[in-house]
Amino acid sequence: MFKGSIVAIVTPFKDGKVDEKAFSELIEWHISEGTNAIVPCGTTGESATLEYEEHYRVIQIAIEVVNKRVPVIAGTGANSTDETIMMTKKAKELGADGALLVAPYYNKPTQEGLYRHYKAVAEAVDLPLVLYNVPGRTAVNISPQTVARLAEIENIVAIKEASANMRQVSDIIRLCGDSITVLSGDDFTTFPIMMLGGKGVISVAANVMPKSVAQLCSLCEKGEIEEARRLHYYLEPLNASMFIETNPIPVKTALALMGKIQEEFRLPLCEMAPENKAKLKETLSSYNLI
Repeated sequence: MFKGSIVAIVTPFKDGKVDEKAFSELIEWHISEGTNAIVPCGTTGESATLEYEEHYRVIQIAIEVVNKRVPVIAGTGANSTDETIMMTKKAKELGADGALLVAPYYNKPTQEGLYRHYKAVAEAVDLPLVLYNVPGRTAVNISPQTVARLAEIENIVAIKEASANMRQVSDIIRLCGDSITVLSGDDFTTFPIMMLGGKGVISVAANVMPKSVAQLCSLCEKGEIEEARRLHYYLEPLNASMFIETNPIPVKTALALMGKIQEEFRLPLCEMAPENKAKLKETLSSYNLI
């Protein structure tokens, strides 16, 4: 259901509010460049600092602008199961095609707790759900064995795997087979994960070079391995530059330098250090993006 280049799209701000015009224009650009699906309100969308009404409005805009041309997978995860259910129900009501659910962060549930969390959401909301494993942010890892248990639940359809652990990815695919779709959660792992049997990426770099990320996924899917490998290495400096500071600081700065959004964040995120911004500019220039 969900595959290819799926952008974890930024949330543009202007004067402290969501810049609805810039956001709509970004979505149109992504569709014209070949992006396969849109994820509003993920980590890259600064969901942690969006108020509930803003969160729902960003999802609503994405759904309305996309107008069923590609899937919209709304970020609705939280570290409270009841809150996750509430937001996921709202995403379904708004017309989302699926929901991305980050593993509950900070309270560090056990594997059984993770299983019960996702099972409760799946039972409460009849919507395709994408698990999101990102131990570097959540301080908890969804084990392959837990993923295999969750894959037996009909509406848990995919996992965004951002552990960067290829053994873990391999174990998930070995244990689950076709019962769950594995998506890369880090741009630098898109090629190796797709070689293991993954189906695409929920991408940060696609915010900046959507056509190239979509092409990489397409080449992998078609089995054009040498060309895909070449593109993987071509994109690596860009991928690395997206994480020289905490995501989404570099990607929003890049888009601002490209003239697509305002360079605006919400605390505790702030503008880049001057030396890192200089490095980012150098990388963007090397791709003729600025």
